[in-house]
Amino acid sequence: MKKYKVGVLGGTGMVGQRFAALLENHPWFELSLMAASARSAGKSYGEAVSGRWKLSSPLAGATAALPVFDASVDREKIVGNVDFVFCAVDMKKDEIRALEEAYARAECPVVSNNSAHRATPDVPMIIPELNPEHVEVIPAQRKRLGTSRGFIAVKSNCSIQSYVPAIHPLMDYTPTEVLACTYQAISGAGKTFATWPEMVDNVIPFIAGEEQKSDLEPLKVWGRVENGAIADAAAPRITSQCIRVPVTDGHLACVFARFAKAPSLDEIKARWAAFQGRPQELNLPSAPRQFLRYFEEENRPQTRLDRDLENGMGVALGRLRPDSQYDIKFICLSHNTLRGAAGGAVLMAELLCAEGLIT
Repeated sequence: MKKYKVGVLGGTGMVGQRFAALLENHPWFELSLMAASARSAGKSYGEAVSGRWKLSSPLAGATAALPVFDASVDREKIVGNVDFVFCAVDMKKDEIRALEEAYARAECPVVSNNSAHRATPDVPMIIPELNPEHVEVIPAQRKRLGTSRGFIAVKSNCSIQSYVPAIHPLMDYTPTEVLACTYQAISGAGKTFATWPEMVDNVIPFIAGEEQKSDLEPLKVWGRVENGAIADAAAPRITSQCIRVPVTDGHLACVFARFAKAPSLDEIKARWAAFQGRPQELNLPSAPRQFLRYFEEENRPQTRLDRDLENGMGVALGRLRPDSQYDIKFICLSHNTLRGAAGGAVLMAELLCAEGLIT
């Protein structure tokens, strides 16, 4: 098949580097260019990330040779050389919102890792296994933008990628209340221990804006498309605490849930084991074969052992048991820069291509 030509806006940051690694040998997508800020523009990608490469895997030679453009200034050149772009820029939210909309209006689909458009009613926020039907809102967005091809689709916050997939197969039991405490890796802040030494032997009980996202974004994921917009679900009520912990990658969550009609533990495990979504039906390249995996061992999942489950695209679950105040409690884990960021965006792009939204 002829590959889609792809660009990455914000390619020099940690998530941009993940995109570079994931797209290196992708069967559908050919990474054609990188874009970043003015200080990196005009360099090769290898020059732009020299001394700043944060991944353990080496930068591929072909990727290192790619040109770097100015994401804000060189939009016309970029759009003329790609079929769509991934966006992972580090800018103010209103600037990101304007940048992404400018690319969409220039007839370039935007698959975004950023939060700027997550609350925009006609922009789908997709976890591909959970709400692929939200692509149905894209024609309404195109009508608003005045485009025939361009649109914006966003992925959700990395912190909800562990516990929302676990609740999703149980929605017909009507979850009413969810409490989630997330223990989040430093790569979620774009950091390593070398660049953030104060995180060594430390826990920080605050991540700006994270708890609001964790409380509200699942309701859009579970919402429905009506009248050209996504109407948020009314339930369950969610409350969260988000804590930064000294691990490199992997967001772990401790979850408590109450249901209108509580399922048995065996029913929950069976639902998790059997759950598949649209990416598995379509056999998309980045789709995990088993999206949700339950560990019976009492000390699993563990961040270092289980974050790379299914090439970092699976969700690890464990310690399911009754609770004295809620109906159940359990532990879950996902890789925040793979499933939660670049990998989730690549999988979403695969879905959009397979469903004919990106041509």
